[in-house]
Amino acid sequence: MYEHLVVFKFKQELSQEKEQELLNKLKSLKKDIPGIITLTTGHNETEEKERAQGYSIGLRVTFESKSALQAYGPHPAHQKFVQQLDGIIEDVIVVDYPI
Repeated sequence: MYEHLVVFKFKQELSQEKEQELLNKLKSLKKDIPGIITLTTGHNETEEKERAQGYSIGLRVTFESKSALQAYGPHPAHQKFVQQLDGIIEDVIVVDYPI
């Protein structure tokens, strides 16, 4: 199994509606992309605001295998989500590791 962690930093603070829309789209990836065991996502509620460095949404996906993780990136559902970030995303941090 592989764990895929992502944190998103946006160019400006998102409205609650836009943030919820993005979270819902991330959650829908579980049903659209094969090989996902679990997927959780949410708003960063850390009390350590200075350490969060403006990263406001987190995503954790557990994949059944490395090949499932590798198929995730180019999958059309994932690419559709990535396209929706165009113009609003400042930075993304990604960490993948076997579990």
